[in-house]
Amino acid sequence: MSDNYRSREERRRAMNDNKPEGKSQGKPKKKKKGGLFRKIVAAVLLIGIIGLIAGVGTFFAMISDAPKVDDSVLKNSFSSKVYANDGKTVVKEIGAQKRTYVQYDEIPQVVKNAFIATEDVRFYKHHGVDFYRIGGALMANFKNGFGAEGGSTITQQVVKNSFLSPKKTVKRKVQEMWLAYQLERKYSKQQILEMYLNKIYFASGEVYGIERAAEKFYGVKSVKDLTLDEAAMLAGLPKAPTTYNPVTNPENATKRRNTVLNLMAKNGFITQAEADKAKQVDVQAHLAKQTESTSKYDVFIDQVIEEVKKKTDADPFSAGLEIYTTLDTNAQDYVDDVMNNKVVNFPNDKFQAGLVVVDNETGGIQAIGGGRNRVSGGLNFATNMRRQPGSTIKPILDYGPAIENLKWSTGQPIKDEEYHYSNGTPIRNFGRNYKGWVSAREALGRSLNIPALKAFQATGADKAKEFATGLGLKLDEEDGEAYSESYSIGGFRTGVTPLQMAGAYSAFANEGMYNAPHTVTKVKFPDGTEIDLTPKPKRAMQDYTAFMMTDMMKSVVNESYGTARAVRTPGLEIAGKTGTSNFSAAEKQRYNIPDAGEKDVWFNGFTPNYTISVWTGYETAKDGYILSPNETGMAKNIFKHVITHISEGKPKGSFKQPDSVVERSVEKPTGKDLKRPSGSTPSSLITKEYFVRGTAPTKVSQTFVKKEKEEKKEDKKEDKEKKDNKDVKPKITASYSGGAISVNWSASNAASDTTFTVTMSSPNGSEQLASGAGAGGKTISNPAPGATYSFTVTTNTGQSASSSVKVPDSSDQATEDDSTKPEDDGTTDDNQNEDNSSTDQNNGSDQGDDSSTQPDDNQNSNNGSNSSGSNSGNTDNNNNNNDSGNANDGNNGNNNNNGGATTPPADNGGSDSGSQTPQTPATPSTPSTPATPQQEPTTEN
Repeated sequence: MSDNYRSREERRRAMNDNKPEGKSQGKPKKKKKGGLFRKIVAAVLLIGIIGLIAGVGTFFAMISDAPKVDDSVLKNSFSSKVYANDGKTVVKEIGAQKRTYVQYDEIPQVVKNAFIATEDVRFYKHHGVDFYRIGGALMANFKNGFGAEGGSTITQQVVKNSFLSPKKTVKRKVQEMWLAYQLERKYSKQQILEMYLNKIYFASGEVYGIERAAEKFYGVKSVKDLTLDEAAMLAGLPKAPTTYNPVTNPENATKRRNTVLNLMAKNGFITQAEADKAKQVDVQAHLAKQTESTSKYDVFIDQVIEEVKKKTDADPFSAGLEIYTTLDTNAQDYVDDVMNNKVVNFPNDKFQAGLVVVDNETGGIQAIGGGRNRVSGGLNFATNMRRQPGSTIKPILDYGPAIENLKWSTGQPIKDEEYHYSNGTPIRNFGRNYKGWVSAREALGRSLNIPALKAFQATGADKAKEFATGLGLKLDEEDGEAYSESYSIGGFRTGVTPLQMAGAYSAFANEGMYNAPHTVTKVKFPDGTEIDLTPKPKRAMQDYTAFMMTDMMKSVVNESYGTARAVRTPGLEIAGKTGTSNFSAAEKQRYNIPDAGEKDVWFNGFTPNYTISVWTGYETAKDGYILSPNETGMAKNIFKHVITHISEGKPKGSFKQPDSVVERSVEKPTGKDLKRPSGSTPSSLITKEYFVRGTAPTKVSQTFVKKEKEEKKEDKKEDKEKKDNKDVKPKITASYSGGAISVNWSASNAASDTTFTVTMSSPNGSEQLASGAGAGGKTISNPAPGATYSFTVTTNTGQSASSSVKVPDSSDQATEDDSTKPEDDGTTDDNQNEDNSSTDQNNGSDQGDDSSTQPDDNQNSNNGSNSSGSNSGNTDNNNNNNDSGNANDGNNGNNNNNGGATTPPADNGGSDSGSQTPQTPATPSTPSTPATPQQEPTTEN
């Protein structure tokens, strides 16, 4: 059975295989295909139906709790309360009191067209939601990044600002679209546009609505009086009221206005010729003078409003918010007093200042000094004004990155020398001099430019940029230029604000953690929704970088070479950095500014608790320049007063050294490597520096060890020479015979280099007989009868001996032996030796004094005339006066000569007065001939 069955099955399969294709098989295949397609379609339809049902269900679920379209909310506004940092004190209630409502028919068509072209060009074609625009916005965001272009219509903006919280969720967006549709059903396009133009925010100082904006910026009595260029400017403001404010940011405002004019021309509201004509108008040409003064806390609250709008999209003037801030009223009141000339004396009314006080731990802004004599909506010198930071940028771009990435120590040696940028442009220090090898600490403390550039180059521009970005300074993005080496000393095209610098410096005090400076901590909406706006802290640098940079900046304040010694405050640990910037050559020439005139003066400083950034200067170059000590010191003066006040009654704290840092003693840098001091290193050349753990030097300096050995060797040599010099015993003899005097000199224990100087005193004065090495002798012919001749020999080691002889009168019958006085020689030597033993230490200095007079001696000798006597007589006469002068200059030499004199006291009388009588020289005479070795000390002296 099984075999038959198997055979039949096989037979059936064989029959099927032999059937022609397309007949019995074709129909089943088509049926199979059609069934699969129908199944796919059915599945898709089913999924679509299910998705539609789910989507509709989700949609209705999302809009179920959407607020109702309320006429009173659309046309009226609800004020918001602003709280101080205690969370209880209401410092201000801001609302609609400065809003002037204007009807649709009163708004000129040029204004309507400007806003429609800019905000919603298909306004009259959609029904509240423009899906075409949403698609375009999605594409733009995909190409250029999220936020590149918005898809909200004017109707949606009215809904969002009137009914909804600013949370960026799908539910809120769905509710916004639903309410926009409802609004379009209930109101006409004209009514909706009227609501929009009366609700939008234009500027600080509670400037809301087109009518109020026209009056604020252009002083017109009615919006009807606005021109095309003015309408375009106002239409461009709502996107970023502070950034595009024509009063404070004319460059940005001009670009924005021209963009609006281009959009109007593109969409047919005006011709291109009209647009081009309007572009030629200076954006500040028709601005009204800003005269409305600010009220209490307005400067701070302006920043609050800016943050709320930027972070929530809510309208603080109409949304009925509760805004909780970081405002310290005590600090703000004091800062206001400073700005109002109640604490410091500003040099004149045009001199400006801007400052920001930040809490280091949280980044919360405690107080803002926006400027002096400010008007509502005017330039805020603390938050909006950007200036070159000068040397205050060095911790951020130079030394901070070097410690972070290269693990430099605070004592890193850097050679301050003649230098240039990589492109060959010279760079100079402020003082136009160089300090040689200095530590990084000293280089920062002295604010030297060349070491700063070298630090920047060592780390590299990319690392410097990364470090600065971590501290909230996106310099190249804002300036539109790549990092260049000039950045290392603050050479930016545009600059920074005190708000930015306060935030950056606070990270050094906060162990490297950066908190973006902010004024708002949270916002509560009328429906009970709360949004936490406190920025999250992030690590900007390692703790060792923060501590070591802080300690280096303490030297700026505490060291004798520091540039900020004036901010020292008892009881407060302060670190910081000064900075100045200069005018361009064109500005100096145009406004007649002297070379010493400065444009900006900064001081950024901090304690463990607070950071304060202070800028001082003038708004424009034509207003003035900083020159006087009062002006140049104003930033530091303001800082000292404010930091002292806000620190009163609070724990002072201290900067804590982390475990990643060690302190070591090192020799002050004399080369590229730091070394530990040896036992021979002078204490004045030992300093303590901080190192990243594991990088401290281990090698001990041998510099002063070698010097000490050399000095000891020299000392031994000098001691030996002194001992040898004491053993030299000069001797001189003089005798008369045959009408001439014979003089001979020598010395016992004399070295080969011992030299002798022999002088003679006669009735005609004093003269030098001989000078040179070795013993010798000389004959004096035709001496004067009855006269006494005295001779002195002096060695180069300071020892001397004397002898004298009296020439017989022509009638004298004495023999020649009687005139030689041989016993005098022995007496002279004994006395000289005894005297020398007590006056050795003075001989060297005396010789130096004498040698200094030799040029005069030589001149006198050359001028001596030879009238009737011998040349020696004339020379003696001239030299007598000079020798008298030498005696008066060197008392020690006088004592030595007196001790060695062998002539009677009567013969020495009058030697100090320079008489012409025979005498013993007052001091050992030094050579008068220029060629003698004793001329060298004259040059050295």
